[in-house]
Amino acid sequence: MDRAAKVRQLFVHLCFGTGAEVVDRITALAPAGITKFFGPDATAELDTLDALRAAAPIPYLVSADLEGSRMSPSFGTEVPNPLALAAVDDAQASATIARIMAEEARAAGINWSFTPVIDINALFRSPIVATRGLGSDPDRIRAHALAHIAALQAHGVAATVKHWPGEGHDDRDQHLLTTINPLSIDDWNATHGALYRAAIETGVMAVMSAHIAFPAYVLAHDPDAGLEACRPASVSALLNRVLLRGELGFNGVIVSDATPMAGFGAWAHRDEMLPEVVASGCDVILFSDEPEADIARIEAALHDGRITPERLDEALIRVLGLKAWLGLHRDGRAPADRGRLARPEDAATAQAITARAPTLVKDVRGLLPLSPDRHRRVLVYTTGIVTPLHGDGMPMAFPDMLRAEGFEVTIHRPGDQLDQRDFDLVLFVMGEETLLTRGRIFLDWNRLTGGMHGAMQRHWHQVPTALISFGYPYYLYDAPRMPCVVNAYATMDTMQRATLDCLLGRAPFRGTNPVDPFCGLPDARY
Repeated sequence: MDRAAKVRQLFVHLCFGTGAEVVDRITALAPAGITKFFGPDATAELDTLDALRAAAPIPYLVSADLEGSRMSPSFGTEVPNPLALAAVDDAQASATIARIMAEEARAAGINWSFTPVIDINALFRSPIVATRGLGSDPDRIRAHALAHIAALQAHGVAATVKHWPGEGHDDRDQHLLTTINPLSIDDWNATHGALYRAAIETGVMAVMSAHIAFPAYVLAHDPDAGLEACRPASVSALLNRVLLRGELGFNGVIVSDATPMAGFGAWAHRDEMLPEVVASGCDVILFSDEPEADIARIEAALHDGRITPERLDEALIRVLGLKAWLGLHRDGRAPADRGRLARPEDAATAQAITARAPTLVKDVRGLLPLSPDRHRRVLVYTTGIVTPLHGDGMPMAFPDMLRAEGFEVTIHRPGDQLDQRDFDLVLFVMGEETLLTRGRIFLDWNRLTGGMHGAMQRHWHQVPTALISFGYPYYLYDAPRMPCVVNAYATMDTMQRATLDCLLGRAPFRGTNPVDPFCGLPDARY
């Protein structure tokens, strides 16, 4: 393999869309692999993935974020997201869901997952952990993450722990800026460090080095580091080569987090930053908005010595080693096994686990169970389903599910002049899972109710009222006196159905809080 080919094997490119144009573009780039984001047309997606892998000069690492819920591929079984699994709090259930995802992924040609997220949701305002993570308790995170890793890798999909060196103590989003892990070294070792050590001991194949700084560790090596103490891990030799490889003993693949993120780009010019990803210890550069220009940046760094040939070969050996471990030299170009996808038995298993996730946070006035006899006229305020990849305000199935049970449902629209007191029940139905680049997730009273006047109204002393969150679990911060709150963590239809069964009293609420939904507030429990 000549140097030009080696350089291209440092990249994993983002891949949206279907058809011959996508195949031709990726084939010309000849990367180590692709990360595929799937649209709704399962046949077109699988056809494109088959064509991509068949045309690959060297078999691809085909990666995805196998995080469940709306991150699930369109051709797969509907499964819960990590926070829902943490609410179920059964490591075997998490292993079962990971097994279903891995078997389907490998059948489709996906062989590398950028999961599990082992960040700690220590600050409730952290918009980037929330439903992507496994909660706030390191012991719970460890149990579910290790189950996830073992199940993925036992079924031929390499797992990746992220986001190194640990997110969740900064209430900002590394998609927008470099975030900071503020822990002392001792506190880090007892929490994030312990989680990474456990994952490494389990044999996780990859670690994602993120745009997160760890000042305490840098300052311990150089008390006068100044701004360098806030250098992102993705370009930090101290955090990647000294701490992760040296002290923790990790010898697998280090993949950077997505390099188009502002947490990366805000630090310095890309001409400087991109070569530092490799020089500082990452073996794979994740994503590029301008692939050929980025390849030229790495070539220039090899020419002037910022990246040594030895470092290039070290990265290449790890990338090829991961491909060999996955057996891609044997079956990396095989077409999808479509009969293995979305099997009814897997759907039934996943639905049974999903039904264990809805969590009754509080019901201080004994509203539940709901009944069309007592609560026939229902006013619904809803965000719809909001995700960064699927748009803003997609309709939820939940209102129609209520109608099918005999409720008369009115959905509040902007500009409506409705009086809550004309209804038998008011429901706030939220569908905001973790949102990338949102900055903050909160109960936006003004937007929900259509203006300042509605935002200030609280008629729950006169009209039975509840909030149901199919996503973010912390809305009590903005409505601590909300009398009834249910957290259901994920927006997929099976979760909406399971939650309705609980609300109607047909099934018990079995979920346990994986975070503090009361946000530490003294009044929110009452």
